[in-house]
Order: sequence, then structure tokens, then C-alpha cells
Amino acid sequence: MSAEVELAAVLRPRDDAPASAARTIAPLLARMPWRRIGDSTLPWLLPIALLALWFTGAEQGWISPQVLPPPQFVWETLRDLAMSGDLWLHVSTSFTRVGVGFAVGTLLGLALGSAMGLSRSFETYVLPSFNALVQIPVLAWLPFVLLIVGIGEPLKYILIAKAALVPVALNTLQGFRQTPSALREVGQVYGYTRRQQVLEIVLPHAVPTLFTGVRLGFTKAWLSLVVVELVASSEGLGYLIVYGRQLFQLDLVMAAVIVVGAIGYAIDRLLDRLETSMHRRQPGGAAP
Repeated sequence: MSAEVELAAVLRPRDDAPASAARTIAPLLARMPWRRIGDSTLPWLLPIALLALWFTGAEQGWISPQVLPPPQFVWETLRDLAMSGDLWLHVSTSFTRVGVGFAVGTLLGLALGSAMGLSRSFETYVLPSFNALVQIPVLAWLPFVLLIVGIGEPLKYILIAKAALVPVALNTLQGFRQTPSALREVGQVYGYTRRQQVLEIVLPHAVPTLFTGVRLGFTKAWLSLVVVELVASSEGLGYLIVYGRQLFQLDLVMAAVIVVGAIGYAIDRLLDRLETSMHRRQPGGAAP
């Protein structure tokens, strides 16, 4: 029997209690095909509406092309960048920077978070100062780091690593602290050494939270990459935005912004799927 026939049978007048009918109708509504289609397309409604408004505004002349270029101009600029190879040069440069900075920041964050998670004394001494320093934005560190390492690539690596380190360290600390005390007591009963408790009890429960920190760390690293390239760079996606602004080529600015958003969104979706898989594999847990 199809979902529509079942729903019609439920809606036929009868003497059942209203609460019982409501409990029966709710699952049927969730199974309706139109409901599934609506759920899958709902996130795209706002982007499509904004794109339609952009097209309409450009066609009707609501906004000057010098302020907001028409979508076809942006598409042509993006296509020219791709065909000339300039786009791939800037993308590869940005990926190299974010890759190095993110890797360094992640390793340092895992080490720092693990040290705080395994030692209450170390956490007591370090965490308050760490929480104070992380409140300082990346741009505020730029002049200080600039005086130490100059305007070269190390400047970008350091600032990106700092941005990635913070969420990785905090989530690592949280992951090490969330292991149930009952499991630790079981390990003590079975005579587990400190190393065995960490590797076989603490770490398996901490992995999903660690991966959440890695995902947040990459998001922070990607955002910091664009900020750093806006200020101190001669190539990269952030530089492309600044270059277009200086020449007042807003179609170039829009094209670079679209590439930055598309790459960031794609990588975030990939990490989100991996994070969901980690939660499903967590002992006794399920995906949130």
C-alpha cells in the first residue's frame, strides 16, 4: 500500500482518539515523496534566490555594473583565468600555504592538547594563558610576526598554523577528558599501564572529538589564509582579490571570491562526512 493510500485511510472519519490519529499521521507524512524532495532542495533555495536576484538586478540596471558586475561577466572572467592557467597557479599557491600551516598547527595542537589532557598540573599552568592568547585575532599578530620573520612565506605559515592550532588543541583536551571514569577504573582493575590506558581506552573515545577539532582547524586555517594573502602576498587567491580591487575589476574580485567559497565549502563537506563516519565508529555511539 502506497503512502498516499495509507494517509487517506488514516484521514477517514472514525471514532479513534485524536492523539492516536496524530501519532499515525506523522510517520506517513515523513514518508511522502514530496517531503523527501523538499528536504533535499531546501538548502538550495536561498542561493538560487540570490542568484536570480543578481541576474534580475543586472538585467534591470538596479545596480551599476561598476559596483556589481553581471553574472555573465564574472563567468567569463573565471573562464579566462582557468584557460590561461592563472587560476590554477593561484589555487596551488594557496593550497601549499594552507597545507603547510595546517599540518604544523595540527601537530602542535595535538601535542599541546594531549599534554593538557593527560596532566592536570600542566593544564592548570598552561590553559589560562592559552585561553587569553587565543582571543587575539590573526591580524593582530601580523605586525609582531612580520618584525621577526619578515614578509616571506614563513609569515604566512606561522599565522595559518596559529589559527589551526587553537581548535585542535581545545578539542583534543576535551576528547581526552570525556572518557568515562568507569572505563578507566576497569583498566586499572585489569592492571593496564598508563600507556595502555591512553592507547586502548582514552584515545578510541577521543578520536571523534579530535577529528572535530581538525575540521574546525582547517576552517580557521582556510579563513586565515585568505586574510594573510590579502595583506602580505604577491600570489594566491587572497592576492587575486586585492589585485582586482586595486584595478577596480570587480568581476575579478567576484570570481576569486566564488573560487574561495566553493573550495572551502567542498572541503568542509568532505570533512563533515569523515567526521560523521568517525562518530558512527565511536564505541557505543552513533552519528549526531
